[in-house]
Formats: sequence, structure tokens, C-alpha cells
Amino acid sequence: MGILWAVVALIALGFIAGIIGWIQNIFKQKRIAAGLETEDDIAPTQPASSGGCCGMHMTCERDSLLAAVSTSIVYYDDEELDAYKGISSRDYDERTTDEFRDILITLDADDVAGWVRSLQLRGIELPEELKPEVFLIVGESRAYHMEHGPDDHNHPRQSA
Repeated sequence: MGILWAVVALIALGFIAGIIGWIQNIFKQKRIAAGLETEDDIAPTQPASSGGCCGMHMTCERDSLLAAVSTSIVYYDDEELDAYKGISSRDYDERTTDEFRDILITLDADDVAGWVRSLQLRGIELPEELKPEVFLIVGESRAYHMEHGPDDHNHPRQSA
């Protein structure tokens, strides 16, 4: 019997919340019609971003490894990797994977997403063995910047 009352109370609260929302909408429309507010005043605005994650998207567009955010190719002292253009990520041997890893470990955490994006634009697939490491580094960097702000570049994983 107690559960029934709880369900009825939840339905009643939902109904009351709906009525309040409807009344607020009526008043909002009246303020707009009277010229006291505009649609721009009411619409939520996206926070200004200084190149970091804005928190408005499921994935950070700056660090996205899939989105075509950047279309310019940037070399990270890795011109030798152009020789691997068109090779499948599963076809690299241990020596080749180590070439990629050597470059990866010299990068600052903030540069890893850009490096991977540059590889994609150049038609170079990242070795399968390195993908978990890359996703971990990018994820940690993104989490750090969400906590400490987009301009703080003093997180633990920096190049030596």
C-alpha cells in the first residue's frame, strides 16, 4: 500500500511540474511579445572557450580522434612515418610499432590527439598495439583539462 502512495505522489509531482513549466512558458511568451525579452536573452549560450574543451559535447572536439576538426597536417618530427601510408594497422611488425611508440613517448600529452589526427590525415594507420595507450593518454589529458581548465598544461605526463 505504501508503494501505491509513492507512485501516486510521483505522478502528482510530475503533473504539478508540468503545469508550472506550462505557466512559465506562457509568461515567457508574454514577455517576448511585450518586448521585455528576446529569444536570444532566453536561449542558453555556449561558454567561451580558449581552445580547450567546452564541456558542451559528448566528446571534446579539440581532442577528437575521429572528427574532422583539423584539416591541416602537422608533422611532429615524424616524417619517416609517411613510408607507412596505406598499411593496415594490423600489418605492422614489432620494429615498426616501436618506431611509432618512440614518437608517442616523446610527445606531450596535449599533443597526442593532434598527432593521431595528423596521422589520419596523412593516411597512416596507428598500430593496433598502440591504440589502447593512445586512448588512455588522450582520455587522461581530457579528464585533467576538464578538472583543471583548458589552459593548464602542467599535468603529470609531459615529455622529459
